[in-house]
Amino acid sequence: MTGNITFEPASLSDITGVLALQELYLVTNLSDIEKQAGFVTTRFTVAQLTDVITNNGLFLAKDNQTVIAYIFAESWTFFNQWPIFEYMCTLFPQLSFEHFKTITTINSFQYGPICIHTGYRGKGIIRPLFELMRENTVAKYPLALTFINKKNIPSLKAHTKKLNWTIISDFQFNNNDYHVLAYDMKNAVE
Repeated sequence: MTGNITFEPASLSDITGVLALQELYLVTNLSDIEKQAGFVTTRFTVAQLTDVITNNGLFLAKDNQTVIAYIFAESWTFFNQWPIFEYMCTLFPQLSFEHFKTITTINSFQYGPICIHTGYRGKGIIRPLFELMRENTVAKYPLALTFINKKNIPSLKAHTKKLNWTIISDFQFNNNDYHVLAYDMKNAVE
């Protein structure tokens, strides 16, 4: 990691940089070969980013003020504007994780998407970026949930191996297969 990398909550002035990074790795913009290195599936608008940033739900890594990575951490109410997130909430009564015997839209939040520029992957950015998000979110939500497309092997490995997330279920939506992952927010990344 270079010495110029900073980790910080996003501000409204970061929207252009977030959108630029999003477009680089949006699944619909990638070839099949490019998708093998990882991708994001949710396209955010300026208005949606403004809402997330205002609610302190977007965290960035920057190199010399250029956005090189982001993590979203937002309520299910926000994410339910997309059908896949709404569907995932219907699975909650069947899910449990460690001491969370009941998972709800109140005790959990949607973690992600996360996106790291390929030039910075494998350089130790994911842990400090995740910790920034965790420290800023744990007071609101004790449990993080996310889902990862089973074809997105790099993301699955990063979350289960580097961040110690646990796969707790799977589901299918729009002919895609997903893992459901959970993380106890009181646990700092080791």
